Amino acid sequence: MQVSITGRHVNVTDNVKAHVEDKLERCLGVFPRIESIKVILDTENRDQVAETIIQASNHIRITATEKSENLYDAIDRSIEHAERQMRKHRDKVQDHHK
Repeated sequence: MQVSITGRHVNVTDNVKAHVEDKLERCLGVFPRIESIKVILDTENRDQVAETIIQASNHIRITATEKSENLYDAIDRSIEHAERQMRKHRDKVQDHHK
């Protein structure tokens, strides 16, 4: 699994990278088919924006974007939103193949 962390108008420090990687390991470690994850951090006016893009096998692409005044809060919410989407997609596929 390749993890790419990009900052637009934001300096990505080692603490931010460690936080993102730790959160990704805990939340998305259960999905074995993930090929790559891109986390894009941005600043819009006073809000911090975190966008998580997950590319998985079988052309599955999940995108989650969250805004918050706190960068760490935006990262957490974005990754949790992507996790909910992956879980929903996985359950839909498993329920379909009885």
